[in-house]
Amino acid sequence: MLNSGRLRLLSLLETLGTVRAVAETLHLSASTVSQQLAVLETETRCRLIERTGRKVRLTPAGLLLARRGREILDQMAEAEAELHALNDEPIGTVRLGAFQSAIYTFAVPAATRLATTHPRLHLELIELEPHEGGPALRSGEADVIVTTTDYAGLSWGADLEIIPLGTDPIVLVLPRDHPLTSRTTVNLAACAEETWACDRPQSYMADLTVRLCRESGFEPRVACRFSNYLMLLRHVESGRSITLLPALAITPDHAVATRELSTPVHRNITIAVRRGTTQRAAVNAVVAALRDHPEIPALSAPDQRSRHPARDR
Repeated sequence: MLNSGRLRLLSLLETLGTVRAVAETLHLSASTVSQQLAVLETETRCRLIERTGRKVRLTPAGLLLARRGREILDQMAEAEAELHALNDEPIGTVRLGAFQSAIYTFAVPAATRLATTHPRLHLELIELEPHEGGPALRSGEADVIVTTTDYAGLSWGADLEIIPLGTDPIVLVLPRDHPLTSRTTVNLAACAEETWACDRPQSYMADLTVRLCRESGFEPRVACRFSNYLMLLRHVESGRSITLLPALAITPDHAVATRELSTPVHRNITIAVRRGTTQRAAVNAVVAALRDHPEIPALSAPDQRSRHPARDR
């Protein structure tokens, strides 16, 4: 009989690409992962992995078993969730991942409400940017994520359930005394000679900023890169740069001015879970708490979309 733990290792190997990545995700040693995959080959009497130097790739049999194994694991999780759902009280630990500006607008308020309504439910918050959330959800590191479906680096397959929360405009952030604050909206081409503050390389906002600037005919001159939006805002406050940020990231206590872009850009904010897990009472309670958020001025309803989603092309 196939072992579910070893099936999970094989499925993760297909998703993550390397034994080392699987080991790091599950907090195992690479040798343990390799040993368990070798046992799976013995159990199935099939060659599942081809090794080329330090690299590995799945054989046709390995790909077949990885995909079938994922279906089996999902069905097992669904059955387990249905059993747990017989207990109406949400209990246990749910790991909620959210990108930086969603932590304090969605995740923390949800945790506060759940502490009152479901005291036996423990919500663990994890900061996960859009490029990190999908893999964490699929690997089981997170049970629920708040993310954006506009990140092209993540495939949204049938194994994930997507629940819209709203749309968040991308705005130009300026020092309060900047000449462009005289305009109602700003064409990015007017910012070609400006100095920019950006998120860390390969992040969602860094990639989006570079793409929008290039579409406007220039390469941004970057003065600093911070993964923390507060640091970016402080740099803009000092008058040393401008930046693009989601409206959710900006609160009235920041001494900056914001302007909409002349060609509006937004990102779609969503909840994502592994399909079937909302039948688990604790996961369902977290999803409900996220959807029942207080009014957020920067957020529009999911069907009120501006013309251009902030999707990588």
